[in-house]
Amino acid sequence: MKNFKYGIQKGIPIFLGYLPVSFTFGFMAVSGGLPVWLAVFISVTNLTSAGQFAGTNLIFAQAGYLEIALTTFVINLRYSLMSLSLSQKIHHKTPVWKRLIFSFGITDETFVVASMENGTLSAGYLLGLMTLPFIGWSLGTFLGGSVSTLLPLSLQNAMGIGLYAMFIALIVPASREKKEVFLVVLMAVLFACLLKYTPVLKQISSGFRVIIATILAAGIGAFLFPKEEDEEEKS
Repeated sequence: MKNFKYGIQKGIPIFLGYLPVSFTFGFMAVSGGLPVWLAVFISVTNLTSAGQFAGTNLIFAQAGYLEIALTTFVINLRYSLMSLSLSQKIHHKTPVWKRLIFSFGITDETFVVASMENGTLSAGYLLGLMTLPFIGWSLGTFLGGSVSTLLPLSLQNAMGIGLYAMFIALIVPASREKKEVFLVVLMAVLFACLLKYTPVLKQISSGFRVIIATILAAGIGAFLFPKEEDEEEKS
């Protein structure tokens, strides 16, 4: 219980940070035509932030199941690497059912906080760490979706810009700090534009354009900017 309470304390800043982002998601989802309960259900069963935004936009674009599945798979693939990393810090006797809960609750923020802890991570700590972020993400979605139903349609459409602002806020700081990130982002934009405006390639659906641009940019970035062993040890 002590470790659980400690994890709850560590999760408070993440909870507060998730509220406005999930509020935007709930607002966008309901403004796009989804009922409030479905928007909340998506957040409760996913907890994937960018993956939810991308997947929901593809739903609005009437993309096929394969496009939605592949897009969200590519976007959320990083969580498997985070899970592998944290699994090295979890006690080896931790049962599988608890590990499944941890894997569901791992996000970019909870991973960073947990990875900074010294020593072995207890089950109580991880459960506590992931509880408030989960509540915050679901609650924010509900609030955003509920508010959306009260606003006029013109204002709902205008608020859609919040989605693009969120993505810009995510990539700009990292791009300013590291030129490698900036170049990868630039390549992704370039590939996306080529796929959209090239006469032959523009026949590809929007979902697959995202997948292709992401894989190409990330693959070239990994080839051009490999992470050295000494950098891995420092991280």
